Amino acid sequence: MPTSLLWFRRDLRLGDHPALLAALDDAGPGGDVLPVFVLDPRLWRPAGGPRRQFLRDCLADLQQSLGGALVLRSGEPATVLPALVREVGATSVHVSADTGPYGRRRDAAVEAALGDVPLLRTGSPYAVTPGRVTKGDGTPFKVFSPFARAWRAHGWRAPAPRPETVRWLRDVASEDLPPAQDLGATRLPAAGESAALAAWDRFREELLPGYPDTRDRPATDGTSRLSAYLKYGCVHPRTLLAALPDDDRTAEAVRRFADELAWREFYADVLWHRPESAREPLDARAGAIEYDSGPGTEELWTAWAQGRTGYPIVDAGMRQLLGEAWVHNRVRMIVASFLVKDLHQDWRRGARHFLQHLVDGDLASNNHGWQWVAGTGTDASPYYRVFNPTRQGKQFDPDGEYVRRWVPELRDVPARFVHEPWLAPGGPPPGYPEPVVDHAAEQQVALARYEQVRSGGTATGTRRGSRA
Repeated sequence: MPTSLLWFRRDLRLGDHPALLAALDDAGPGGDVLPVFVLDPRLWRPAGGPRRQFLRDCLADLQQSLGGALVLRSGEPATVLPALVREVGATSVHVSADTGPYGRRRDAAVEAALGDVPLLRTGSPYAVTPGRVTKGDGTPFKVFSPFARAWRAHGWRAPAPRPETVRWLRDVASEDLPPAQDLGATRLPAAGESAALAAWDRFREELLPGYPDTRDRPATDGTSRLSAYLKYGCVHPRTLLAALPDDDRTAEAVRRFADELAWREFYADVLWHRPESAREPLDARAGAIEYDSGPGTEELWTAWAQGRTGYPIVDAGMRQLLGEAWVHNRVRMIVASFLVKDLHQDWRRGARHFLQHLVDGDLASNNHGWQWVAGTGTDASPYYRVFNPTRQGKQFDPDGEYVRRWVPELRDVPARFVHEPWLAPGGPPPGYPEPVVDHAAEQQVALARYEQVRSGGTATGTRRGSRA
């Protein structure tokens, strides 16, 4: 009987899975499909505990969906897969295309190692595979808005049907799931395809109509929380787009939600065309800005990472990161701006920290989001935009509900002082720090440094602002 091998990666589901259908077609009537996941040390080692645990939970869910047929092997894919192909006599290997820098190199190595057995790529983790949406002259978009218009005009296929039956090849030796991670008190969402679809149904039915008004309110349950599921392909974005309502009542909400999916695809497209942008600034001139080092820098980093800066909205966000391995998108921008433009530290360090702690840590979205805040990326935030953490807190968490949820030291502080506890009678409550820097002073330092690199000068020797 013919056997095709289905190599799961960022597509841990059975619905809307074109590579699965291709593997079925290749196996033919009476043929078998061998489902495989390779635990790649190049991806496993740098992943933080939350991503490792969520991946483990997703694999456990997939294993159950496959009736125990999933084969888990660990090692370099270019070694593991050819050996497994020989072991079961597979005639083809099927995957969803990986468009990331490492994934492209890895797949080329696997393809070469397989020899006469083809590595067949069908579909990708995106509604529109990166690289397919370009300007009229074939060059990539550098700004989001025109990309989004072209992305919508390009369109996407309808969701692939879920196969009714699959002959999974069984009784192939498999390793156990990786060990559970010790996450302490960190809480992760339920994993797997069923959990993803349940979360999507709840958002679409209950929360989507109010999305334009609630999406920027971190205290409100107003976002989809689907990012971790999209990261590991427990649901495909095409599935979401196809199920969005088409009526006047929700038109604005649908547009805004689709824009969030488009941002994800835009950043993946940027990474496809500029793979070095995962680690290096897209705008080399802005990327030449001076960052701080030396005495006091590490203490400020630690205060930021632990959520003890004295700025309540920043501290709430960093504590949410530690407590849920997730941060509300508006707050991600606030805490990133604070690290880069108030503490004058390299965006790359912040991006690495997020990838260590986020359950939804995605290289393209995370690192390009940090570049947007730092003013070094495609479609970047204007260099002169420095988020005022106090003003942002008052605007998007006016009653302090989000702050009080994550910063218990401030739970009894009156609302008028919750974002400025240093102004309360007697100052901040016991156990809560004074601000580690004076935002107004540090803003001027940041702007001066950006002006210097924009004018072609050097930022060396720019005086740092005073501490509060």
